[in-house]
Amino acid sequence: MMKNKEKRREPQLQHMYSSFTKTTARKAIGSHHNVFFADEPMTGNTGVAGWVLTLVSYFFLFITLPISVCFCIKVVQEYERAVIFRLGRLLPGGAKGPGLFFVIPCIDTYRKVDLRVLSFDVPPQEILSKDSVTVAVDVVVYFRISNATISVTNVEDCARSTKLLAQTTLRNILGTKTLAEMLSDREQISLQMQSTLDEATYPWGVKVERVEMKDVRLPVQLQRAMAAEAEAARAAGAKVIAAEGEQKASQALSEAAVVISSSPIAIQLRFLQTLSSISAEKNRTIIFPFPLEIIQAIFRNQNKSKKSIKTHSA
Repeated sequence: MMKNKEKRREPQLQHMYSSFTKTTARKAIGSHHNVFFADEPMTGNTGVAGWVLTLVSYFFLFITLPISVCFCIKVVQEYERAVIFRLGRLLPGGAKGPGLFFVIPCIDTYRKVDLRVLSFDVPPQEILSKDSVTVAVDVVVYFRISNATISVTNVEDCARSTKLLAQTTLRNILGTKTLAEMLSDREQISLQMQSTLDEATYPWGVKVERVEMKDVRLPVQLQRAMAAEAEAARAAGAKVIAAEGEQKASQALSEAAVVISSSPIAIQLRFLQTLSSISAEKNRTIIFPFPLEIIQAIFRNQNKSKKSIKTHSA
């Protein structure tokens, strides 16, 4: 029974430990305390030799005044910070700057960190989508260093590490998407990548501002197939539109024919309009219009003759 209780408590203890380490890291990042390597014991110290070297450095600094001032005073710009190490140990107080700061030659080393927004292009990645289509995707990432001290002490090269992480994140996220989702949901994919990268690079002192998909290149055969499909869809749509137009035109013509047939004057006017349109534009064709009254009389005579033949035969 005791063993079962201990097994049940293990996941709870692990969860409590992970949450404690996360909050401790966040507090350390916010306060610039030297709690950056929690897994490694900090056993080194300056000791007597360190104090002796420091005193000797101050002594030489004093006896070489004012020449030594040129080697001790450094300047960082408004967009820069300086992380100073003395005898290999991080100085308390965090990064220095902007403006002037003081270093002791021989025992102090420093590293400048640029806090401006930087960008890099992720090399084109050949990715197999969820529906088994191979595509090449280009991505650009915008990031900045939010904590200069952590970006120096926690990672060797934060820009290179962020770039490599962006490549793997791009493959992992786009591998779960179909081709249609890649082409239509670019903004959502960019936001998902940005949040994933931002969470992963937080312990490095890096803030990922945004991620943009530049291009999604398809294979040539697939491009041809999609172009043929789009062309067929456009042709089908054009045929449907033409058929609808002919249907509406035929309905209008039938209604106009009914209106014209009910009025002999309208028929005569239409006849004259047709003659004027034919005789336009310098045509060499000569048309002699045949009067409609004669045609109607001929039709009447034919109808009378047919009726008389029927009566004689009866």
